[in-house]
Amino acid sequence: MNPNIALLYQIANKPIRLIIGLMSGTSLDGLDVALCKCEGYGINTQLSVVAFETVHYADDFKADVKTIFSKKTVDLEKLCLLNEYIGVLHGQMVNNCLAKWGYTNAQIDAIASHGQTIYHAPKSLHRLPNYGNGTLQIGDGDHIAVTTGIITLSDFRQKHIAAGGEGAPLAVYGDYLIFSNRNENRIMLNIGGIANFTYLPSSLDANLIFSTDTGPGNTMMDAYVQLYFPGKYYDADATIAKQGNVHPALLNALKQDVFIKEDFPKTTGPELFNIAYLDAAKQKAGITNISHFDVMATLNRFSADLIVDGLQRCVTAKETYVVYTSGGGMHNPLLLQHIQLQLPNIVIKNTNELAISPDAKEAVLFALLANESLCGGNSFFGNNTPNISMGKISFSR
Repeated sequence: MNPNIALLYQIANKPIRLIIGLMSGTSLDGLDVALCKCEGYGINTQLSVVAFETVHYADDFKADVKTIFSKKTVDLEKLCLLNEYIGVLHGQMVNNCLAKWGYTNAQIDAIASHGQTIYHAPKSLHRLPNYGNGTLQIGDGDHIAVTTGIITLSDFRQKHIAAGGEGAPLAVYGDYLIFSNRNENRIMLNIGGIANFTYLPSSLDANLIFSTDTGPGNTMMDAYVQLYFPGKYYDADATIAKQGNVHPALLNALKQDVFIKEDFPKTTGPELFNIAYLDAAKQKAGITNISHFDVMATLNRFSADLIVDGLQRCVTAKETYVVYTSGGGMHNPLLLQHIQLQLPNIVIKNTNELAISPDAKEAVLFALLANESLCGGNSFFGNNTPNISMGKISFSR
């Protein structure tokens, strides 16, 4: 037997596994590195975060990735080179984190890498009749495995598409396994570049759970800040948006895209919600002069309104719900204020209340998906979600 196969078998049979989850989002803040202790699998999974850090990216690296990010036409050589480069970079970041945390690489059973999304193309966006859903994440798993000496699972989203999904959001798998609760109707709201949520009824009926994108979270606000406020990457504490006023005509024009009216579940990305989308909405509304502050205030409200609309489609007056937030957008006080004011009967907390850092949650998700691929594979996620194991396995030697 190939010793790598034997090692996989050994890891799968361990009572406790140490798995590192890696997440790099569309905001390009940095690499989230979560060291997780995983016990059991499926609905019996017990997971705790042993250590967590966001390793920030250098400005020149961000600029490099942006040359190929969310664009239909890119430099193919740059794309090819960055695929390997990001894999090595992420592997080095893992090595540095482990040394800082006092762990040897040999103590880690596996790495679960989301990779860096550079293009997301569901059929609802590209509308090409001869093609299905598509998505592309780079940061090659083989390079992570060789750089760290640790078995690496990566490229999770492709199996989801192969099984009939859109490749996103994948949060439903982890949310269902570790956050479902018979005593509480929960909605797990992640506000990253794109906002998405998972609906978890207290009945624990897998056929009722689902996960969906709602629209932009931070992506349009971040893009606008980076374009018009040099040196800033995002609107920290909503300082910019708070200085402006919501422009009703622009807000209405922003809400006219067909995606917004589509049924759940659905996915989207910066390929749709970007500066060009904003410019088209301005033209639709007949706006020729508007302050940057008013644009930011309106974009903030736009993200909030789409989240609220999504949540209102799920809740009923007879039930009580708790929303648990995660992702960078949960740190935007104006965004959360807009959401709470429109949903006064819903309690909004964050995943710290559930013993998982809201900043670590997405990286934790991929550690859990790797744990399922290694030793689970029998979980039922309902008829709304492909019942699959995800992640390509890369051996370190």
